[in-house]
Amino acid sequence: MTSQSNRGGAPMPKEPVAALPLRSGALFPGTTLTLSVGRPRSLSLLRTLYPGDVIVTLTQKTPRTQDPGRDELYDTGTLARVESIQKRSENDWQLTVTGLDRAKLVTLHDDGPFHKATVEKLEETGGQSVEADELAQALVRSLKDATEAEGGALAHLDIRALDPGALCDTVASQSNVPTEREIALLAEVDVPARLRALTDALGELRARGEVKVKIESEVRQRFGKIQREAVLREQLRAIQKELGDGDGGDEDALSTLRKRLDDAGLPEEARKVADRELGRLAQMGGQGAEVHVIRNYLELIADLPWSTRAEAKNDVAAVEAELDRDHYGLEDVKKRILEHMAVLGLSAEQRGTLLCLVGPPGVGKTSLGESIAKATGRPFVRVALGGVRDEAEIRGHRRTYVGALPGRILHALRKAKVKNPVVLLDEIDKLSQGFQGSPEAALLEVLDPEQNHTFTDHYLEVPFDLSEVLFLCTANTLETLSAPLRDRLEVVELAGYTPEEKVKIARAHLLPKRTKSHGLDGGKLEIEDDALHAVVRDYTREAGVRQLDREVTRLCRAAALDLARRKGQEGQEGPNVTIHAEDLAKHLGKPRFEREAHEGSSLAGMATGLAWTPFGGSTLFIETSRMPGKGHVEITGQLGDVMKESARAALTYVRSHASELGLPEGTLEREDVHIHVPAGAVPKDGPSAGVTIFTALTSLFTGRRVRQDTAMTGEATLRGRVLAVGGIKAKVLAAHRAGITRVILPSACARDLDDVPKEVRSALEIVLVDDMRQVLDAALEPEPIAPSFPSNETTEPVASLAS
Repeated sequence: MTSQSNRGGAPMPKEPVAALPLRSGALFPGTTLTLSVGRPRSLSLLRTLYPGDVIVTLTQKTPRTQDPGRDELYDTGTLARVESIQKRSENDWQLTVTGLDRAKLVTLHDDGPFHKATVEKLEETGGQSVEADELAQALVRSLKDATEAEGGALAHLDIRALDPGALCDTVASQSNVPTEREIALLAEVDVPARLRALTDALGELRARGEVKVKIESEVRQRFGKIQREAVLREQLRAIQKELGDGDGGDEDALSTLRKRLDDAGLPEEARKVADRELGRLAQMGGQGAEVHVIRNYLELIADLPWSTRAEAKNDVAAVEAELDRDHYGLEDVKKRILEHMAVLGLSAEQRGTLLCLVGPPGVGKTSLGESIAKATGRPFVRVALGGVRDEAEIRGHRRTYVGALPGRILHALRKAKVKNPVVLLDEIDKLSQGFQGSPEAALLEVLDPEQNHTFTDHYLEVPFDLSEVLFLCTANTLETLSAPLRDRLEVVELAGYTPEEKVKIARAHLLPKRTKSHGLDGGKLEIEDDALHAVVRDYTREAGVRQLDREVTRLCRAAALDLARRKGQEGQEGPNVTIHAEDLAKHLGKPRFEREAHEGSSLAGMATGLAWTPFGGSTLFIETSRMPGKGHVEITGQLGDVMKESARAALTYVRSHASELGLPEGTLEREDVHIHVPAGAVPKDGPSAGVTIFTALTSLFTGRRVRQDTAMTGEATLRGRVLAVGGIKAKVLAAHRAGITRVILPSACARDLDDVPKEVRSALEIVLVDDMRQVLDAALEPEPIAPSFPSNETTEPVASLAS
């Protein structure tokens, strides 16, 4: 309750007073208001206030204005006393103020951290007159006669204890009058005039409420009329049916839908649900809000392939021939598909195979799925999962939601029209997780052979058998997948192609396809083998063949332009175009790649490592340098925590074996070491660079260069043991692509060499090691060279002390 004693009492400010802009509404004298404050300048004001301080509140003309100026504020405001200040968060404060007196804005000072204003107090007039008392009594009677909805907010007020002016301000503050009317009431200092204006405003609000009630009543009556008309239409339809009149369009559509459901071969549970929904649809007679929802649901049930199967080929020889015709290499994948087809031919009971093709972009994962579908005679449907972060995208939305749809799995089967298609779940590693749920978790039931025969979509709400679907998944990496999802997948890795394989793929697949699409078939374009080898070596550096396909396309465009120019010059079609290796610079520009393995090999302290990425293997160069200092170690190149720990472990190994390596006593304590991995803009991490860092540091301090034809991978312990790492096939292929001829691998990785193509193994010298001593013997040159930075202790090369 707000009493009259709260009104007034603010002395006339002699200096500019702090001003608080209000987005809407007005603070009346004698009333208390609690505000939420979050604007920067207003927060700056609150940080300077204490309870009992006096401020002025000014209302904005436009609520959306963030920092109002003089022209954007009403002239009339209220002097207010600060009651309390509460900080709820850094940018959300709560302020409670009590209105004291009306004030007129004279000048706004907005050049400080918060607004200040020069104001003049406005004194009321006519508050003690007989007219004001009579108008106040009339307002009290009006409030008592108001309905509960209109006057309930003011029912708790003790209006008898208020004088006319206070009564008017109190009622105005708790009424829902617009802001403009509140400002007008605040600006009116004549109490009788203010009471008349408030009475008029409350009358308008009451009239609007009555109009609203009337409109709602009319709407209810209209809906009742529509329902009566629907019943009459249904009765009319029944009469027309008995008389044999009418077109019977709704009945024909219902009959057609019922026939489709009869022909769909529904299981018992789905049949019961369909019959129930058909009954509801028939009762509605084509009218009602749910008619289209039910019809769409029944059409989905009718479209799904409950019992329709494709004639899958079980001829293993024919399937093998098809796979060999469309793809070169990939023997592991082809063998796994043939094994599955052999099982299908021998056993009537089988579960859907869940193959996951993992490899870098461009190695043929998606096209392999198309070839499998073509070879087995099944329809092929691709479901792109990249960026999907809603569980409903997989399992569908419940029909209670507006615009609900089935999930992508049922949509794919509806498109395939058979229950045993090849469904490719593309880029399964690109799934995201949003607040709507995890789509990866929704895939667990889809990809589990023990569960997917009763897969239930949220939209369908009836189990559907997915056990006959041949699911294929593709991914660049399995690192982002959860362990339960990986457990349901049978992973087949596609590490990439060797340069020789790329040349054969270009000759057998890419060139025929591109020459035909560019009108160069029939021998109009001939690319020599040396040119193809040069394209693979100098213009592409990838695990797959996507960039190679682009370069072949560029050569086809260049040949088409050459033929067009010859035809225009000679008036007839020119001779065929032949491209040699020396012609590539003219058509493709300068070579993009150099033999990076030889970079910096003349210096000690540099080593070439092998790394695995989701896009295939790559070479990794480790550079080290020494300088006078106090034993500080600097590590750069955007390395992750694992590689930083490998670098520290490598330095510890060198220090613990300093005498064995021939280093003078105290050398490491008087020199700083800098370890750098080039391409500093690319983040790098992983547990396979330890051996390379060990070797680079040993080379730096002994002066013995790392052999320029050698690359290595592996992790090492403080005792010098070499541990196994993964991605051997991709790393060895990367070394082969970079022109490296010797590769040092952990002995425990020997079993992984069987996955490396024979032609690559025969072109490389593979050195298997168990200890860092073996690594140093295999990687370092026998004779030292002068180090690039001399020791603090002596000008004699440190390497000359090595044994």
